[in-house]
Amino acid sequence: MSRGQTLEAVLAQALRATVRVLPGRAALLLGARLGDVARMIGIRRSVALANLELAFPERSARDRTRILAAHYRDVGMMMCEAARGAASLHAPAGEVFAHTRGIEHLEAAKHAGRGAIVLTAHYGDFGLLGAWLGRLNPLDLFGKALQNPAVEAMLVQTCEEAGVRRIVAGPGLRRLVAGLRSNHWAMMLADQDAGSGGVFVPFMGRLCSTTPAPAEISLRTGAPIIMAFITRRDDGRNDVDVLPPLNLERPDAPDAVERLTALHTAVLEGWVRTHPHMWFWLHRRWKTAPPPTAHRNGGDRAEAGSPGSAVRIARGA
Repeated sequence: MSRGQTLEAVLAQALRATVRVLPGRAALLLGARLGDVARMIGIRRSVALANLELAFPERSARDRTRILAAHYRDVGMMMCEAARGAASLHAPAGEVFAHTRGIEHLEAAKHAGRGAIVLTAHYGDFGLLGAWLGRLNPLDLFGKALQNPAVEAMLVQTCEEAGVRRIVAGPGLRRLVAGLRSNHWAMMLADQDAGSGGVFVPFMGRLCSTTPAPAEISLRTGAPIIMAFITRRDDGRNDVDVLPPLNLERPDAPDAVERLTALHTAVLEGWVRTHPHMWFWLHRRWKTAPPPTAHRNGGDRAEAGSPGSAVRIARGA
């Protein structure tokens, strides 16, 4: 590992050791303060502000700054919550999770026996969401390996503590498909820049490169895509929302992957516009420029600039 990675791993282990001896509320308070410090010293602040300006040109600079401040605090709370591991799952009822909605959609998928792709985003404490859902059915967390191998090892350990199986993208694809065929739920995130290998679909008013993996796997296996989000309340507790399965017309058409990718991206946009501080603004989401031939897909997706349409899709309308 590089010196930077070594330092990152040491800091991550120190944070984990600290928050695991703190009560849950104290850990969240620490996280909020760490988020404030990260914002004040400018960790990726310019990237986040540029993203917010691209996504919300109609909002004032003051409003975007307010969103960013709340976002940094939530990222800090998420880090401390995640570092506590399974302790958050075993907290007294109502202390960590305030309300859950839509679990019947995953239960229906389980009864259908084809597994389900639980699609979420870098939105709220998605790791806690996966750990909570893993208590209801075998769940595989699928994604790229973290660049820091020591931090990746910590992630694997945290998953094991919560009863979640970590599968690394690429070599683990066969394991993921086998899990779906065994009626597992596969949790995936599809909201970061996918480079030249992605498909370009609208998000927050502009085209962005998005991984086609969830759509490809769903169309290949027949496992439905069921989107889920975890949103933090002002009091620090979390709401879990599980949405109806995405319904794609003409799933055998040549452009099905692109349309399904556009569909789930439009749903995410509705949630980001409603709760903008919950989404991860520190990533360069629009890093890869679309080629001249890229176009805005229509048909089954909602207009990316229309949060009302995205919400209607989320509700199965």
